Amino acid sequence: MTGLLLGRTALVTGSSRGIGRAIAQRLAAEGATVAVIARSYEPSVSTRAGRAAELPGTIGETIELIEAAGGTAFGIACDLEDTEQRARLVDQVIERTGRLDILVNNAGYADYSVVEDMAMDTFERTIEHYVRTPFVLTQAAVPHMRRQGAGWIVNIGSVTGLAPARPYREYNKTSGDVIYASMKAALHRFTQGVAAELVDSDIAVNAVGPSSAVRTPGAASLIPDSFPTEPVEYLAETVLAMCHRPAAERTGLVAFSLHYPWSQQLAVHSLDGTTTLPPLEPPANANPNILPAGV
Repeated sequence: MTGLLLGRTALVTGSSRGIGRAIAQRLAAEGATVAVIARSYEPSVSTRAGRAAELPGTIGETIELIEAAGGTAFGIACDLEDTEQRARLVDQVIERTGRLDILVNNAGYADYSVVEDMAMDTFERTIEHYVRTPFVLTQAAVPHMRRQGAGWIVNIGSVTGLAPARPYREYNKTSGDVIYASMKAALHRFTQGVAAELVDSDIAVNAVGPSSAVRTPGAASLIPDSFPTEPVEYLAETVLAMCHRPAAERTGLVAFSLHYPWSQQLAVHSLDGTTTLPPLEPPANANPNILPAGV
């Protein structure tokens, strides 16, 4: 551990499990005080296609993992679909730590359906998570970062937000990811546009997504068994890379978790920062529209 983020506070939404938890652990391992955010302190229930299932992972468990590795974290329960709770979130973190240096917009919702059959509620909730919530939290965080003289915002993107390669795979024809993918594409463009608005204030804004997919508790049921997946550590390290350099040096990127470390020869570490992992070459069947150094 290098203490790269000592003295900084990071807010990571959706960090009770999966990708968000991994990012929270990696930032904490470098010295950040991490606000672990999830809908509640209890395990979440995921409802897809009318079926409800309890997902493993809680705020408390993420905090325990961070503290066991020597890091510092605290939890806030916030339903990001609740307008009032969402509007208070950044202020709650500031009240607790006196500052906010890093915002990671990770929390999400996905219930795939082909457009012809998609329920309007699913459509609306997808927009809420991937467009409205990053907008609201970014808007709330920027004044604090501007006063501090610097800041880092990372939005968790997706390879689905890139145009599918032709000829279309069966997955593209049948998975029902179009609305999810469209909102991720919007999030990529939001990232690039806000980066331009904030670069002169030394606030870096970048997006990071998996080069393939990460099989998390929340997303596992949406990923076919044959679909290539990857270890979450490479994504967490790529997020960390977006959380400490001046905006003039690194902003406006849409980067992917295997391509970016490979192209930049970035060392990837375990989530506790103690072990260096082997370089992992992007798979040959990755979307050809990915630019290795980011868009």
